Amino acid sequence: MLRQGLGAAEQFRISPPEDPRTSVDTMFNAINITSVTVLDQDEALDFYVGKLGFQVTNDVDMGFMRWLTVALPEDPARQLLLEVPGPPVHSEETAAQLRDLLTKGALGVACILTTDDCRAAYDKLRARGVEFTQEPVEQPYGVDCALRDPFGNHIRITQPAEVPVEVSDADAERWKRAAEEDRC
Repeated sequence: MLRQGLGAAEQFRISPPEDPRTSVDTMFNAINITSVTVLDQDEALDFYVGKLGFQVTNDVDMGFMRWLTVALPEDPARQLLLEVPGPPVHSEETAAQLRDLLTKGALGVACILTTDDCRAAYDKLRARGVEFTQEPVEQPYGVDCALRDPFGNHIRITQPAEVPVEVSDADAERWKRAAEEDRC
C-alpha cells in the first residue's frame, strides 16, 4: 500500500528503526528460527551446508519428525529450520499443496544473506555448482544477486550499500517492470 503524498521513489526509502521504548510494548528480543520448506532434508544439507557454507546446529530424530536446523558460522543464533511438509504440522492434503507451490517457486523468499562482496560470493558459489537466477546487479541499496535452492526456494545475496539508500523514480519504475515481467 502506498503512503499518501509520497512519490514512487519515496515509498521505498528506508527509515531508521523506531526506538522500541516508544512503540508497542516489546515482548521479543530476536528472531531465532525461520522455517524453510524443503522436499528432502539430506539434499537440503548438501546444499545449505555443502554449497552455501551453513553449519548444522541441530539434527534430532524426534520419532515423528526430524528437527534439522542450520546457521551461518558468523551468526549461529539465527537458524533455518529445514522442514519437510507433512505431519505433524500439515495434513497430507496441505503438504501436497505446499510441495506443489515450492517446486513452482511460489513460496517467496526463504532468506536474504548478506556479504561484504557479492560478486566474489557469486563467483565462489558458481564454482561450487550453484545455479543463479540473477547475476550480481548494482541496486540503490547495494549489490545483489539471486538463486534458488534445489527445491525452488528463492534466496538473495546482498552486499549492502555503505551510504544511506536513495531510491530514484527510475529505480522504482525498473522494479515495477521487472515484477510485471515475472508475472508473465
